[in-house]
Amino acid sequence: MSGAPKTEKQFSQVKPKNSRFERFLNRVEIIGNKMADPVTLFFYLCIIVLILSWICASAKVAVVHPLTKETVPAVSLLTKANLQKILMNLVNNFEGFPPLGLVLVIMIGVGVAEKSGMMQAAMEHTIAKAPKRMITAIIILAGILANGAGDAGFIVLPPLAAIVFLGIGRHPLVGMFAAFAGVSGGFAANFIVNMSDVLAASFTIPAAQMMDANYRGTPAMNYYFIIVSTIFLLIAGVYVTEKIVAPRLGEYTGVVEQEERKELSPQEVKALKYAGLSLVILIIVIIGLSIGKEAFLKDSKTYSLLAYKSPLMQGIVPILTVVFLIPGYIYGKMTGSIKSDKDAIGMMGKSMSDMGPYIVLAFMAAQFLAFFKWSNLGVIMSVKGAEFLKNIGATGPVLIIGFIILAGVINLFVGSASAKWAIMAPIFVPMFLILGYDPALTQAAYRIGDSITNCISPLFPYFPILVAFAKKYDKKAGLGTMISNMLPYSIVFFVCWAILLVIFIVFNIPLGPGGGIYYTIN
Repeated sequence: MSGAPKTEKQFSQVKPKNSRFERFLNRVEIIGNKMADPVTLFFYLCIIVLILSWICASAKVAVVHPLTKETVPAVSLLTKANLQKILMNLVNNFEGFPPLGLVLVIMIGVGVAEKSGMMQAAMEHTIAKAPKRMITAIIILAGILANGAGDAGFIVLPPLAAIVFLGIGRHPLVGMFAAFAGVSGGFAANFIVNMSDVLAASFTIPAAQMMDANYRGTPAMNYYFIIVSTIFLLIAGVYVTEKIVAPRLGEYTGVVEQEERKELSPQEVKALKYAGLSLVILIIVIIGLSIGKEAFLKDSKTYSLLAYKSPLMQGIVPILTVVFLIPGYIYGKMTGSIKSDKDAIGMMGKSMSDMGPYIVLAFMAAQFLAFFKWSNLGVIMSVKGAEFLKNIGATGPVLIIGFIILAGVINLFVGSASAKWAIMAPIFVPMFLILGYDPALTQAAYRIGDSITNCISPLFPYFPILVAFAKKYDKKAGLGTMISNMLPYSIVFFVCWAILLVIFIVFNIPLGPGGGIYYTIN
């Protein structure tokens, strides 16, 4: 489909460089850029834990465990025995790091689906076939759902949306901003359990077990909430786009170069249909394995699909891997991007290669979590923090909304979701658990905060890419242009999402299988 010409028009929304807002954004960028890389940050945190453990142990800091009623003292890690323990367990800590295996396994399937071209083709085909009056909603929904597709949503969708909007005679930046809002601001929403759910739960569950070893959770603990969130954010995103951003940008005029969007070939469309058919068959198979009292995917004792020990919950990662792998392989075979098994294996290997930085991060994060656990600082901080919150009366929705805001502010400076949650989960999950809140609620609140400020954070990894895309249509587009237009999405998403979570809390609605609002330590 041919797009409308690009523009040379300069937009009034670009703030003067000396404006208060621009100075604030500059400060955010400067502070964030001075922060260490997440890997280095975890190294510093390890050093801090070592020193704090010695200080607290020397001061004989201790708390009473709310479950066992036993005294839990701070343990110095700077003794000969514990330094030897650290040396001997560096590799074991890394091997036992819960998120590592989960993420790498699911990336085998996601890698084939993405690198075969299926992900990009699916997004392009969906948007191309959308009715004009539904195009905004389709783009935002595609953005929200794209968080299950790895990086493809961030890289493919915004420029594609801009071209589509050009093609229907609308402002290209409106489409670009709507797409980016969906894929970044709606990062914690979806219709299916995906890698972000698995990753979040892999930190939440061990953190909760620091306080209650009997706690059981699953990657689906927020599933009901993320489904409803998707609908809420879709409506909110369309409203912001059509009522705030589009009127603000105005009409798009000017005569510039012609830009075209590559149409899918008939073979690619056919391959996409067969990949979709294979997905439907897989879903039918999964449903078939779930039917009956002693179904294959049900827990053999409780006969429940959603029980912690059910094959469905325990096997969610390999199931998702297959759900991505088979359609991706079929698409690749039919389009020629996969000519033999070697090509498919190569895509899996490339996907693992792309995870290199994450693997390095996982090594340092694993050491930090191990040190934190051995020192007992996590339990001590959680108990002391819970006592402080009780004393000031900070409970209920006010406490949860405050936590969302805290997570959102931290997200402005630390872009990695796993890095933030690796630091925050061992403190806040047990702390809120002591106050009587289910770890699933703490996780849901964190994920909201981690999502809503993605689209306004200059340090979000894909934010510079959006700026580069926008400059194609506005030569003067910069940081202020991006954030001033993305800020309405961030604010409205926060308000809608917070209200939704409060509704779940007030009416005690389960957030997902095994994920309630309140929790009692037995």
